[in-house]
Amino acid sequence: MAAEFVLGSVQLGISYGVANRGGKPSRGSALRLVRRALDAGVASIDTARAYGDSEERLGEALQDRKHVRTITKLSPLSGLPVNASRGKARAAVDESIAASLAALKRNRIDCLLLHRAAHMTSHGGAVWDRLIELLEDGTVDVLGVSVQTPQEALAALECPDVQHIQLPFNILDWRWREAGVIARIKARAHVTVHARSVYLQGLLASDAGFWPQVEGVDAPALVRTLRDLARDYDRENTADLCMAFARGQSWIDGIVVGMETETQLEENLRLFVRRPLSAEDCAAIQHHLPRVPETLLNPALWPKGPAPV
Repeated sequence: MAAEFVLGSVQLGISYGVANRGGKPSRGSALRLVRRALDAGVASIDTARAYGDSEERLGEALQDRKHVRTITKLSPLSGLPVNASRGKARAAVDESIAASLAALKRNRIDCLLLHRAAHMTSHGGAVWDRLIELLEDGTVDVLGVSVQTPQEALAALECPDVQHIQLPFNILDWRWREAGVIARIKARAHVTVHARSVYLQGLLASDAGFWPQVEGVDAPALVRTLRDLARDYDRENTADLCMAFARGQSWIDGIVVGMETETQLEENLRLFVRRPLSAEDCAAIQHHLPRVPETLLNPALWPKGPAPV
């Protein structure tokens, strides 16, 4: 079964993405974008407490669309001290859940992910224990974890209560395969996997001038390679190649795509209905691409510097 298109909403609540030059859209523009996506058949939306006023905007846009599946993430709990008591940790969870329910105008959460995988075990397990209670009383339908690294993914997949994993994945990312995460996912047939950042915050569909200066990465050469592969595999452009590659992964159930304009939405919807790459094509493409350093694959590790103009 082909992966579903999941509308990512981080750009609707904050200014986000290395290639984002328009910033956060107006409230009206955001509402029109969401409603256009729903009219086009998009049935799942990804958001988070940490995405500014994304949840509030979605709550307004979804008032008469109760069938839409909403996936949100627990607050990062950045204000909760690491040595906070179990009671305070539980209270912080309740505060985040209550805020999400109010903003989304729902009486339950379809899918709740930890925004920080470390919260599975932090505070003596109090955060996760409280979420299990909310799962059991019906406040939350499905629990999962948003992970950043293969190590976090493997740890989350060991927990039987984790039924949803979200991870960053793109055409250059070799980490999940080599760490055994994909094999472990295939062994957990009932876990839903959503991939985000298939364009690596827009980098892979951008000119080399937007790329961070990462040691060991020849950005102009890599951009040329991606464009050559797009041509060789009859894709419209690099964005089409990246999307088709992600959709060609049988272990991915949904692809989270964020955008800030309706024009970007229409382009992504159009690319999404094109045929995905075959498993054989994906393997051949992996063979042609260089092994890039992990520093490039994780935006948190990119060197800080002036934004490109």
